[in-house]
Amino acid sequence: MAYPSYGSSGGLSARRTNAQKAAIAFGIVFLLIGVLGFIPGATINYSQLYFSGYASEAALLGIFQVSVLHNVVHMLLGFAGLALARKHSSAKLYLLGGGILYALLFIYGLLIPLESDANFVPFNTADNWLHAVLAVVMILLGIFLGRESEPSSYRSNPNPGEGSVPN
Repeated sequence: MAYPSYGSSGGLSARRTNAQKAAIAFGIVFLLIGVLGFIPGATINYSQLYFSGYASEAALLGIFQVSVLHNVVHMLLGFAGLALARKHSSAKLYLLGGGILYALLFIYGLLIPLESDANFVPFNTADNWLHAVLAVVMILLGIFLGRESEPSSYRSNPNPGEGSVPN
């Protein structure tokens, strides 16, 4: 019986790099956070969950201000992490790009008044600090785990004479 090959070109490689494992972990966590944002109980003031804007008073775990847009963005980041974890290079890109995105969101959250129309996602102080931590962690993981080499998809030929031209 022939089994499908899942090598470094993509797929379900049994030999994932640490960057790929980190991208999968972040993808799962972001998906979970996005889904939890739609669950009453996990999100307090659920009746105040608006599509976007600072007026959305829903708070995930009673700490992080969320909206429908905020939850959807987390879920999209989760799906992206899982999709980009298929290859080492794209997993590294996901970690670095996600870290840069969160750094920009942290800076944006510091610059805008939290009770203004500019706070359309919305963010609160807890969100801002979480974004700072995520930025640092994801960028560092992207840099340090990105140095790994991708597992080789080539196997040594057990019969070196097979297929070669005789001398």
